Amino acid sequence: MDRLHVAWIAFGVYLAITTWLAWKGMKKTTSLSGFALGNGDMGPLLVGITLAASIASTATFVINPGFVWKDGLSALAHFGIAGFGGVTVGLVVLSKGFRALGTKTKALTLPHWIGARFESPGLRTYFAILNLFLAIAFVVLIIKGSAIVMQMTLGLSYFWSVVLIVGFVFSYILMGGTYAHAYTNALQGAMMIVVALALVWSGLHLFGGETSFLDRLAERDPNLVAIPHPNGGLFGNVFDVFVAGFVVSFGLVCQPHILTKALYLRSDRDLRRYLVIATLIGASFAAILVVGLYARVGFPELDTVPQDAVVASYLGKAFSPVVGVLVSVALLAAGMSTMDGILVSASTIAGSDLFLGALGQKLFPKLDPAAREQMALKASRWILVAMGVGAFLLSLDPPQLVGLFAQHGIYGLVAASVGPVVFGIFAPRATANGAIAAAVVGPLVHFGHQLAVGFTLNPARTATEGVIAAVVVQGAILFAATRSRDVRAAGSLLG
Repeated sequence: MDRLHVAWIAFGVYLAITTWLAWKGMKKTTSLSGFALGNGDMGPLLVGITLAASIASTATFVINPGFVWKDGLSALAHFGIAGFGGVTVGLVVLSKGFRALGTKTKALTLPHWIGARFESPGLRTYFAILNLFLAIAFVVLIIKGSAIVMQMTLGLSYFWSVVLIVGFVFSYILMGGTYAHAYTNALQGAMMIVVALALVWSGLHLFGGETSFLDRLAERDPNLVAIPHPNGGLFGNVFDVFVAGFVVSFGLVCQPHILTKALYLRSDRDLRRYLVIATLIGASFAAILVVGLYARVGFPELDTVPQDAVVASYLGKAFSPVVGVLVSVALLAAGMSTMDGILVSASTIAGSDLFLGALGQKLFPKLDPAAREQMALKASRWILVAMGVGAFLLSLDPPQLVGLFAQHGIYGLVAASVGPVVFGIFAPRATANGAIAAAVVGPLVHFGHQLAVGFTLNPARTATEGVIAAVVVQGAILFAATRSRDVRAAGSLLG
């Protein structure tokens, strides 16, 4: 049996099991809330694996190691140290408060949570539209990264790889919503853990011998062992490597498919175990970044390979044909695990925050709540189909470095979300005016600076600038409003 037959058998088994899990999820999905968050009956192990698999996507397994291959320790420090630290701190700091308010307001999505916290239907609609618009960029990254792996594993053309990925993932999410997402992510997450360990193990032999690994890396290019990178570029200073890496990764927790995982849990008691499980698994996934260094030291012939294809090419050289196939199938699972989480959140946002929010009330004022909810569930699935078509078309001719394309989009969402979420949790007096200002200023600073320089800066830098600007503006508005209230209160006492 040749390598191609093994690949198709392994992938076929994966498709069959995933379809069965999605079918099980469909049987438990009878309402929009069930589609969005489940029925509150998931344990910390299942949700913790689901969260870790949702965070670690094709970017972690396929795209980001390419940046490490190109820029060395600077990129490793940015994504692996600052990035992992930011995500971990964000989850620990924000999850408890987010869950408490989300449970109280029965929020189904991040825009719903923000709208409820600040009592602003307009803010809810704004974040819904922003999420739907910017999420496409990350979906395109996942599709392209997965398609590259699929080409080299299954022998399909890029076009048919994209067709298979889009058709399969969108279909099983349409079937089962959050239960399909959680059940399939448990399978995908388990596969990803095994592959993460295998990838890290695959290059440990490079650390042996008389010459140290870092010396061998420096022989390839001295700039690869320097932090920050001497030639500038994406990681040319301490701010870009560490500060921006931490801040933007902290903010990535505010993506709708990540922070809302805390609402899946059965009870508050499960929260700590859920966070410990997700963090431990996330650490193993972050370690995969060293594959970029393995490829640079162990296989100089990969210097001619496009950056986004380094990992897929490395698999064929570092593993036997059969093992390489199994690892590749798990990499496809890594992409699908994040993609389905994004799609669940996006379709729920479409149904809940548009059709059950202010827009739906204006468009369908005569419908009773039950009828509107059923319409919203149907609408969420139709909008998911529309997103599938859009993602498919964009993926046919994606940007050359799709990682940067995705970062520009998703980091714009980070710049908009951090201020409202952080102030919403920790500042009881924070008002809608401040949240609206932060939600507008953050993306304006991020995209405005990138536009001014032709989108040549590290997107994490401009997103961090946006986050800082948004937090300062929202803080200033909160301070002014608090002082005004105190002055009025003092005046009333004197009067």
